[in-house]
Amino acid sequence: MKHKYLIFAFILTALALPACGSGRSGEATGEETDLNASLTNELSEIEALKGMDRKIAAYMQQWQIKGLSLAVMRGDSLLFAKGYGWADEARQEKMQPTTLLRLASISKLITAADIMVLCEQGKLSLRDTVFGERGILPEYGDVIKDKNYYKITVEDLLRHKGGFKVYSSDPLFSTRTVMSVNGLTTPPDGPTLVRCALKRNLAFVPGTSQAYSNLGYLILSLVIEKASGQSYEDFTQEHVLRKAGCNGFHIAGNYYKDRFPGEARYYVPVNEEPVPEFNNSGRMVTRCYGGNDITALQGAGAWVASVPELMKFVATIDGKPEIRDIISPESHAGMIEYFDAETYSLGWNDTKPDTGWTRSGTFSGTSALVKYFPDGECWILVTNTSTWKGPGLSRYHAGLFRALREGWGDKLPSRDLFHQD
Repeated sequence: MKHKYLIFAFILTALALPACGSGRSGEATGEETDLNASLTNELSEIEALKGMDRKIAAYMQQWQIKGLSLAVMRGDSLLFAKGYGWADEARQEKMQPTTLLRLASISKLITAADIMVLCEQGKLSLRDTVFGERGILPEYGDVIKDKNYYKITVEDLLRHKGGFKVYSSDPLFSTRTVMSVNGLTTPPDGPTLVRCALKRNLAFVPGTSQAYSNLGYLILSLVIEKASGQSYEDFTQEHVLRKAGCNGFHIAGNYYKDRFPGEARYYVPVNEEPVPEFNNSGRMVTRCYGGNDITALQGAGAWVASVPELMKFVATIDGKPEIRDIISPESHAGMIEYFDAETYSLGWNDTKPDTGWTRSGTFSGTSALVKYFPDGECWILVTNTSTWKGPGLSRYHAGLFRALREGWGDKLPSRDLFHQD
């Protein structure tokens, strides 16, 4: 009988997942530490971990990484947070755990949490269609020629099953081309870029295949705005990040002059040539500062944060009891549900039960990886330098994590930097 009740409970939970669940969620409780005001490298200068420091320094030298920030969490307790190398070499500013860094596609995990919160508020369902008269964004119908667009659901976009495919270039990283083809004199904002993209036919019927799509997550940003009545950034700050105890997240600027206080300088490989500025000005720029319109990525890749605060956000969507989640147990289960290697999880790249949850992010000047292991330990690394490996560097970050866990995992201190005395 016990097994029958368990099966029945599982079925009820599964039935609730498409609507994101209605279970209670809320703010983290207890004395909260302002991580970006309290953490320093000195707090993680530990004699037993000197060998780990040397391993990281060698890794940085191997890939010519100027600086990186690393944090480790176990059981929702922050054990370690430290910066390595330079945050800004010209200013002789060392990387600190509090240094702000572009998160690239790790931003998609935040956007997925937004969607789950909106579902819990009753403003969305994962089954909702996005376009068409009965869709969330009916105003785009005048540019749609391919009727398959009307089949796209919110869940399709979250799982990269919307039908979009990058042929020659990603529209979010090809602003100059989008401007030229569509006769635009200024870079397109989110709605304009989506209108331009929707003129093209889909590559496949939504829901029948998958292809990684930044455009899909930009559209989700517009879905969030329409459903909430707030800007994407305002809704995320109010209903997700602040409830998670994270107050230092920002939408990235495009240029060095636009950086936030405490934000790192970004670097490209030493032999990379300048590229044309994204706005068709004719100027040549360093790719990480003006080569792409990072701000316009919104929920697809525009967030900036410190690594410890990113870790705090992860702690509030991980289903663990030590820090209260900002989403319901049903929503958490929906985000990590694993089907097969051909199906993306919600916000995560992969949530295979025997290898853990993974979320990576890469663009010019940034390489990032979140790895949540099956034993409940989470490692996050973000660099301020891109390499010739591009997205492929994430595999090497994962290898570094495995080596560090094997060599020094048992030497990490038992403490919680989320809640300092």
